[in-house]
Amino acid sequence: MLTVQAAQALVLRHSRILPSEVVALNADLLDRVLAEDVVSDLDSPPFDKAMVDGYAVRSGDVGARRVVGEITAGVQSLKPLAVGEAVRIMTGAPLPPEADAVVMQERVQALDGGHIRIFEAVRPGQNVMPRGQEMRTGETVLQRGRVLGPQHLGILATVGKSHVAVVRQPRVAILSTGDELVEPDQHPVGAQIRNSNAVMLAGQIVRAGGVPLLLGICRDDVDALRKMVRDGLEHDVLLLTGGVSVGKLDLVPGVLGELGVEPIFHRVAMKPGKPLFFGKTPTCLVFGLPGNPVSALVGFELFVRIALQVQRGIADVMPRMELARLETSWRHSSDRPTYHPCRVRQTPGGQFVQPLPWFGSPDLRTVCEADGFCVFDAGTRNYEAGELVPVLLPDR
Repeated sequence: MLTVQAAQALVLRHSRILPSEVVALNADLLDRVLAEDVVSDLDSPPFDKAMVDGYAVRSGDVGARRVVGEITAGVQSLKPLAVGEAVRIMTGAPLPPEADAVVMQERVQALDGGHIRIFEAVRPGQNVMPRGQEMRTGETVLQRGRVLGPQHLGILATVGKSHVAVVRQPRVAILSTGDELVEPDQHPVGAQIRNSNAVMLAGQIVRAGGVPLLLGICRDDVDALRKMVRDGLEHDVLLLTGGVSVGKLDLVPGVLGELGVEPIFHRVAMKPGKPLFFGKTPTCLVFGLPGNPVSALVGFELFVRIALQVQRGIADVMPRMELARLETSWRHSSDRPTYHPCRVRQTPGGQFVQPLPWFGSPDLRTVCEADGFCVFDAGTRNYEAGELVPVLLPDR
């Protein structure tokens, strides 16, 4: 049986970045990955710009200055500033020719006859942002591989990049299997349960930068499963829940094999989530997650998320793991490494963690109170308060 680390290495080995697409500049580009270098088409600022409200002057002048006009943002004066003159200027406005400094209005005294006296020595470039200080025409301002944040969208707008090439978002099909499942808007009867996994996984996919598509529920019927799996394989990733173990109605592995899915691994030494399937076709990655909701959630964070990050063009794809000190002593016993829900507390003395009372892989409610998952080694052991343990911290 593979370790988690060995299984993750196989997922990485078989995952590939997706092709790029050109997208119009809008807020939907947030968190997308650039597939091209972006070059500035202008100098920014395109002129010597006042950084404060005040007076544009020639720094070499001495004595009082005569105020000869006013320049506001968006207005450009082409008249050179003569010796002994000053122009009232607003923040963001271009300096007139021959001016090389701006004096803050708080450092100026108004005199009779439209003159001003300056209380301080004026140095060249004072309170001025020179033309091209931020960027120059032809300069690369954003490099391929950059994950776009709000500030990067602003730069794209600044350089007139109204359409930009980004890595395509992974399209992830979700197929839930099992005779016992009904949709959330239905009231379960008898041995039925509501399908909680599909919408939970869709939320995880969105947080991982993918685009989810819910294919619905497939009953434990080979013909129906074959048809729905075939449809799911048209996507970048097919994510199945349930039917991946070795029971009589665990039909997923057999159907995947019939449809040409190459199996990479089928079991991982972890709890919850041991019967986890990973395979591929030339165009689709396939994950079969156990039906219990915490198993599905943890399996996604450890394996599916890193595949989606590779497909998106992200450089750092591994799950976030940190060390934290146990708040209290804890006894653990299991035949496999266990991902146990826990609360995490930040203090001036470091990060502390408290495992939560948990009833196993069906217990999703406890996970709602958790910040992450303590990772306890296989075997029986008493962990002491203050001992460092690894913690898986899913994206939030």
